[in-house]
Amino acid sequence: MSEVVSYELKGNIGVISVNNPPVNALAQVVREGILNSIQAAQEDASKAIVLRCEGRTFIAGADITEFGKPPKDPGLPIVLDAIENSSKPVIAAIHGTALGGGFEVSLACHYRCAVASAKVGLPEVKLGLLPGAGGTQRVPRIAGVKAALDMITSGNPIAACKAHTMGLVDEIIEADDLEAGAIEYAKGLVESGAPLKRIRDITIDPATIEADFFANARKQLARRARGQIAQDKIVSCIEAAVELPMDEGLQRERELFRELITSPESAAMRHIFFAERRAAKIKDLSKDTPVRDIAKVAIIGGGTMGGGIAMCFANVGIPVVMLEINDEALQRGKDIIRKNYNITLQKGKMSEDQLEQRIGLISGTTDYTDISDVDLVIEAVFENLELKKEIFAKLDTVCKAGAILATNTSYQDVDAIAEATARPQDVVGMHFFSPANVMKLLEVVRGEKTADDVLATVMKIGKKIGKVCALSRVCYGFIGNRMLGGYGREAQMLLMDGCTPVQVDSALEGFGMAMGPLAMSDLAGLDVGYKARQGRTDLPDDPKLYRMGTLLVEMGRHGQKTGSGFYKYDPQTRRRESDPEVEALIKEEAAKLGIEQLEISNEEILQRCFYPLINEGALILEEGIAQRPSDIDVVYVFGYAFPVAKGGPMHYADQVGLKNVYDKICELRDRYGEDYWKPAPLLKQLAEAGSTFAEWDKNRSAG
Repeated sequence: MSEVVSYELKGNIGVISVNNPPVNALAQVVREGILNSIQAAQEDASKAIVLRCEGRTFIAGADITEFGKPPKDPGLPIVLDAIENSSKPVIAAIHGTALGGGFEVSLACHYRCAVASAKVGLPEVKLGLLPGAGGTQRVPRIAGVKAALDMITSGNPIAACKAHTMGLVDEIIEADDLEAGAIEYAKGLVESGAPLKRIRDITIDPATIEADFFANARKQLARRARGQIAQDKIVSCIEAAVELPMDEGLQRERELFRELITSPESAAMRHIFFAERRAAKIKDLSKDTPVRDIAKVAIIGGGTMGGGIAMCFANVGIPVVMLEINDEALQRGKDIIRKNYNITLQKGKMSEDQLEQRIGLISGTTDYTDISDVDLVIEAVFENLELKKEIFAKLDTVCKAGAILATNTSYQDVDAIAEATARPQDVVGMHFFSPANVMKLLEVVRGEKTADDVLATVMKIGKKIGKVCALSRVCYGFIGNRMLGGYGREAQMLLMDGCTPVQVDSALEGFGMAMGPLAMSDLAGLDVGYKARQGRTDLPDDPKLYRMGTLLVEMGRHGQKTGSGFYKYDPQTRRRESDPEVEALIKEEAAKLGIEQLEISNEEILQRCFYPLINEGALILEEGIAQRPSDIDVVYVFGYAFPVAKGGPMHYADQVGLKNVYDKICELRDRYGEDYWKPAPLLKQLAEAGSTFAEWDKNRSAG
């Protein structure tokens, strides 16, 4: 056998044990070991075979590091054929998670048993792929076509008990010792003369499937896929499971898998998979940097943002004290929290007991002395630097030594806030995104004097509360909001140059953005950007700049909350509609400024909105604000809904070609001037060298 796979005869049951930490991934040595063990078991005294894993989990999936490399024998289909064609029953004993190829291994077994805490699933769609070793053929045969479609296109794991009701798991093992329980289960199967249950032998009657089932599924999935192509191909595979014999269905599955694994969409999604994990690592921070204990948290401000942040901590069992200026504001904040939890309850994602338990962890106060014992304070009041400095001065006098003082500011100077205290080493930015209880991104902002253990603690607690953390240095707007300026600017400039709001937003939504920039401005409130611009002294004196956004606010059109902005909104449904009044006003203002309105292609709309993001990202990298290009991609995918199938703005730039991006920026510079279109030196350097951001990062890391 192999070093990581062992085989042992225990009575009349052969036991295959996989030990490939940390997650028993299906590396070549594991595949070979399982295959050899199955073959050996055919010749010995065993009556049945149990396949189990050491450590914390069953086989949790394929070895993703092998993607894109020449395949190594034996391929997984060969291993699964050997399992399925075994002359003796093979029983998978599942604990932890059986995901992707790991779950497909279990489906090739004749029986599956699992502990109640186990989970199974086929998450390949989250990497722009589909199950390539029979998952799309076996799951619909055993669990039904609709259940299979839902499970495989969502990619979400399901609990063993649910899998049991679906027929995906045959037995829930109650014994403390899974191996012993699985052996007893196997012995029972042998004694009862249980048949070799091969899922491949099940056929699906096409007459049981509605005539338009697959067509409707494609339409529904297309609406939510946002540029992803795997969902459509998954439908094709499940359709094949209904219409074709097993071997032909498997062949179709492998053909479509091969198409996906070479697609730019899957490459982008795999890029984000690895980028998310890299973002959690701070380059100059030792792995053994100590962390501070966070047992209790305070939130300053009980508004929508503060309440959402409080929920993040309560959700993982950490007590929270929410501080507001008066009892009325405090009660309002608590009511928002209860309302949000009730929505989750109504969706069936939480029980009454869980709701009350979490709300019970959130207390309130109007007195700063009541937060003197907390380990972490997060300030979440509105964006006024002087107010924030005043709050931090109070925290400095009240909070215990060693407490971490964090600001949720989205663009203010964290170092200036830290100067209001006598302990700047304890001050850090924790920029949550709204709604904080839903959005996954947490921008961790490292001040000039932020201590290493504070950074290590915040990155760890961010992960604990379910956030994807990305590190930023201090600058106006940090990574995300600093880059967003050019994106929003050009969306409005395009209106002056000849586009309608619908045309701009449709182009961006067609690319895969969840919402176009003008619709997003309406949602956030046009007055928010208006007020932020009033406080800036660095903007060019240009009457075209943000002209429509400014006029609309001064007309009382603040966006969705007033029923009108760039669009008009249905008061009941808030559905947006184009507004002829706004379109006429755009033409009128362009004429006043002597701007000739032209027909603009969707391609140019995308270039003018996205290339400023890329250019600013290059400046951010040069300045050391972001650690690496992939961190910027993480910020935009998880914080700004940039389509994961495009991999984030810096990966997208590499795909388009930096020379193409640079040349277009130069063209726009010549047309509109350097105030808006000045190529970043790093972008120019890489474009002229025929290089990419990824290569630049790799070379810098190697150096």
